[in-house]
Amino acid sequence: METEQTPTPNTATSDTNSTCEYLDAEGDSEHETGDLYQEADADAEQQHHQGHNIISEAVSGQTNKDLTTSVESLALSTSTSAKTEDSVSTNAVEEDLDDYQHDSVWRGQKKHIFILSEAGKPIYSLHGNEDKLAALFGVIQVLVSIVQRDQDGIISIHAGGIKFAFMHRNSLILVAASRTNMSIQQLQLQLSDVYYQILSLLTHSHLSKTFERRKNFDLRRSLAGSERLIFNLLANDSSNARVSSNIFTFLTNSIRVFPLPTAVRSNIISAIQSNCSKVKDLVFAVLIADNKLIALVRMKKYSIHPSDLRLIFNLIECTESFKNSPHWLPICLPKFNMNGFWHAHISYLTNDCPACLLLISVDKNASDIMQSVKMRITEKLERSQCLQAINEELQEPHNAKLYQQMLSMPELRHFLYKPKATAQLLFPMLRHPYKTLSEFERLEAIYCSLLHRIHNQSRPLKLIYELRDREVILAWVTATYELYAVFESIVDKATVIKYVDKLIKWIEKEYDVYFIRNHATF
Repeated sequence: METEQTPTPNTATSDTNSTCEYLDAEGDSEHETGDLYQEADADAEQQHHQGHNIISEAVSGQTNKDLTTSVESLALSTSTSAKTEDSVSTNAVEEDLDDYQHDSVWRGQKKHIFILSEAGKPIYSLHGNEDKLAALFGVIQVLVSIVQRDQDGIISIHAGGIKFAFMHRNSLILVAASRTNMSIQQLQLQLSDVYYQILSLLTHSHLSKTFERRKNFDLRRSLAGSERLIFNLLANDSSNARVSSNIFTFLTNSIRVFPLPTAVRSNIISAIQSNCSKVKDLVFAVLIADNKLIALVRMKKYSIHPSDLRLIFNLIECTESFKNSPHWLPICLPKFNMNGFWHAHISYLTNDCPACLLLISVDKNASDIMQSVKMRITEKLERSQCLQAINEELQEPHNAKLYQQMLSMPELRHFLYKPKATAQLLFPMLRHPYKTLSEFERLEAIYCSLLHRIHNQSRPLKLIYELRDREVILAWVTATYELYAVFESIVDKATVIKYVDKLIKWIEKEYDVYFIRNHATF
């Protein structure tokens, strides 16, 4: 049996006494120069984090030998190629059918996510049963331990055509093995989302105390039933043969706002405020529909981070039972307070309106009070025709105003627009040619590359204009917004400038339909 040649692994590590991060430098292709191309100031070249990167070749002695051996083993374990006859016989492969590392389907996945404890105890695998990957989890644990011996930590490894991103948090080791278009920074952001998803279920303090008492504790028992939440977070890109717009909010660390006329949204906020302002211990009221934010009303001095909102969206999207009856459950918002639980009353407003209301309180015994608050809010929204307005928007296959605007710019295929003042994102529905999985994967790759190059801390850019065989792509960062756009390949620069100007002016005119400037308070 033949195997793919595994090049000398490139291992980036981070000194625990520094804040240095490793970022791969892919995507720095040459661009057409001209009026639309502008690099960041030359000083940006020196805006690195303090610290340094340590490559595996710089680690001396036995540590380097052990590290290289472990990296090669990890690369072979996740490579699409078969193992060599020296490492495992054909008969052994045929007999060991339970080992996913010998399964061509498992090895052919474009992305793997592994979670284990510091003791090497399997917790989660995106693909396959983690119990059947014990050897692979052992390699990961050994890798982390070898580097820790030198008071260091692994951030990333590039080996065998695979990018490995590592995150070591609170007795947990999280690893992404990817052949996708995501950069190391983007993979680490995904690992961070998964870590926060776990904290939302258990809290940081509970996790710490659990592993302090028992280092070999099987965390799967505590996470039983919640695997769907982790999977949905990770399955937001094309690596899982899925066309999902969630990838855009993930890459931009943002949320989407449900488009509504200003007067309708104001009436909704007013209904929530009038019924919540005097309710003791109520901190947040969040109204969601179609994985988009309709309204967020909060207690003064408190706010919800976009990462916490995405966890709430993920919970609603993954839990069909919320549609059948109200639920009262504990929830941790890690970016707000990773050590404690809130208590959330979650219910859909009516059977006819798929808008979901969360009333989040610090009082664990307030379920009945929150149910009565929800009923009063619903009654007021029905009287003011707000539920009808929500339903009318949901019944449209696309937002009418945005669709008409896109039709007026036929060479504009797709765009992402994010105001810097908010963590909110606007983009149109997918249309030709990006409706198929293969073309969506290409669009995803374009945005991954643009966002990585714009936000690359070692060489940030302000403007990218690039001519490709199949499209023209643009990234433009100003003091007030970020814009990423994809045009037909036949479009010229003058048309791009005209369309960008037209789009920005239209967004400014319709801003309050698609964005929430400030979240109201009780």
